[in-house]
Amino acid sequence: MSWIFWIVCLFIVLLLCILIMRIIVTVDLLHIGDNDHFKIKLRTFFGIIRYTINIPIIKVDEHGPNIVYKKETETGEETKEDEKKKVNKITPDDILTNLKNIKEIVEHVVGLHKIIRKFLKKVKIESFNWHSQIGIGDAAHTAFIVGLAWALKGNVVGLIGNYMHLRTKPEIAITPAFNIVCSKTKLTCIFHFRIGNAMFAGIRLLKYWKAGLPKIRSTVNEPSVNSDHM
Repeated sequence: MSWIFWIVCLFIVLLLCILIMRIIVTVDLLHIGDNDHFKIKLRTFFGIIRYTINIPIIKVDEHGPNIVYKKETETGEETKEDEKKKVNKITPDDILTNLKNIKEIVEHVVGLHKIIRKFLKKVKIESFNWHSQIGIGDAAHTAFIVGLAWALKGNVVGLIGNYMHLRTKPEIAITPAFNIVCSKTKLTCIFHFRIGNAMFAGIRLLKYWKAGLPKIRSTVNEPSVNSDHM
């Protein structure tokens, strides 16, 4: 029986080692004009285990970002005149149902937010560098765009600081290019977290989703038909 005891002890020690082991994540984003590069590197077990993820970046259509929405309708024996006489009614019960749906969604999102935020607080950022160069060919317009970019970067860094643990001062910079059209961005971020924290967060998420999705009640009523048509 002594060998069983030692096997159990070894298993416990290995499990504890895995739980306290860190996963180091390096995010590398580079954007220069039409050339984009986005890579995520994962390291653990003293750098012995490594994994790299290359993420393709979606290109925007040169003719402009267009979204086409086409609504299809079913045809039947009804005429257009009959369709005009259809009326959708909103009853007090529909209003109460919508209010209950909003309450369900808000409570679900708040609960999910608490779990994620608790995990993110244990994520430690070791390095955060974000450098950009912006120019649109006009000095006044470039200055305006650069001001917006500074505001955006400030909000992003503030959000990261509220949710994660910054162990270093972020390095952010924007270089205006007043006389040329230019768009360059380089973002490098290194952070780490313990496998145990990620596992516990995952277990909490599974238990949370197992409890059920928000119960959305339908408020769609069958359209009524004008009595004159009958």
